[in-house]
Amino acid sequence: MKAVIAAVGLPAFMVSLDNLVVTTALPAMRTAFDASTGDLQWIVDAYTLPYAALLLTAAALGDRFGRRLIFMIGIVVFTCASAGCALATTVGALMIARAVQGASGAFVMTLSLALLAAGVPAGRRPLAIALWSGFTGLGVAIGPVLGGAVVEGLHWTWIFWLNVPVGLVAMLLAGRLLSESRGQPRRIDLGGIALLTTSIFVLVRGVVEAPAHGWSSPRVLAALAGGAAVFGLFLWWQSRSAAPMLPLRLFRSREFSVINTLSFSLNIGVYGSIFLLAQFFQVVQGADPLQAGLRTLPCSLVPLFVGPATGLLMARWGAPRLVVAGQALVALSLVWMATVFAADVPFPVLFGPFLLAGIGLGLSYPPISAVALEAVPEHERGVAAGVNNTARELGVAVGVAMLVSIFATEGGYTPTTFVDGLVPALAAAAVIVAAGTALALLLPGVRRAQLLATGD
Repeated sequence: MKAVIAAVGLPAFMVSLDNLVVTTALPAMRTAFDASTGDLQWIVDAYTLPYAALLLTAAALGDRFGRRLIFMIGIVVFTCASAGCALATTVGALMIARAVQGASGAFVMTLSLALLAAGVPAGRRPLAIALWSGFTGLGVAIGPVLGGAVVEGLHWTWIFWLNVPVGLVAMLLAGRLLSESRGQPRRIDLGGIALLTTSIFVLVRGVVEAPAHGWSSPRVLAALAGGAAVFGLFLWWQSRSAAPMLPLRLFRSREFSVINTLSFSLNIGVYGSIFLLAQFFQVVQGADPLQAGLRTLPCSLVPLFVGPATGLLMARWGAPRLVVAGQALVALSLVWMATVFAADVPFPVLFGPFLLAGIGLGLSYPPISAVALEAVPEHERGVAAGVNNTARELGVAVGVAMLVSIFATEGGYTPTTFVDGLVPALAAAAVIVAAGTALALLLPGVRRAQLLATGD
């Protein structure tokens, strides 16, 4: 079992790491390429958009052509794309390489879990999945710190070069230790993939360009209206498709609809904020990249410790109540940050809200996944997990675009204007997560738990 976990966990760690590893390297990239704030957004979103769009497709390709084969192809492409990122001489080339990283990362992440389930006895599967989650959680947690350490000690390109030896080892392990497995062959919804990717790209582009051209400019309005129209066409296509990538029938469940909306909104607030916070310490307070990464640890590392305890709490209090509690703590932490942030704010003042955010995230993510799976019939839980992961990653992409747009409208990328944009962006994030908290009260389990607690 240990060998199988290592074979699927190492590449999953590599992919999850690259979600946040660039955050503390963005100021260095900005200097290297003379990049704009919009360019920095696309360096992040170029990874998350194709990642989100292809999560469901990856499972279908693995079922049809072999999970191990597609998994190994994903590792090879991700490793080559990482080298492409390091070798990029223009910001456009970096964005393209990041997009290839994200697309191949979707195949690695989705099929790593499927291969783990197929390669471990049923009785040991819960432990194996918990250990696999530790790999992915660790990648997210140490991403900003590792990125900062690499930029400080070497050069920003090494955050990508490090993936090359890791990828080579992952290829060898997968080739030797994993057995081929297949699922029931499914049709690939190419039309759905194209429509979803196009709609999100056009919408995000409109939000990114709003600070420069104005929200009421014809260019921005056309992008927003066009993106919404294409998304409407995507929904129509899904309702007509014999094998949709996003089965709309799942959303007949109120729990499923609510929990995926929450997953989307939570990541808008959290990842959009992290994008800005990781740069605040460098741009405003003059911290080096490693110091900036270390200061984000209460947000990113605490969920790794709170998450396992959340599993025990779910058995006692129920997942829906924990979702409400976790979302409320994250919203409160964002309000707290928006209140105390100033150019000269000492880090001890920020430790409290950062820690509160980490606890809230640790309480939120496991029960969100649990509710998403329990809300659908057992035979559709694989698709439900893919939908939930897609909602999360789309939240990352939209969150970065939305909050940075607010930041750029109200402030700027200088020590004197950064906080002017950061505070309203954090306030907007707080409103979005608070709205998710209110929506979580619609989960049926919350009402049942309230009645039991009051004795009504």
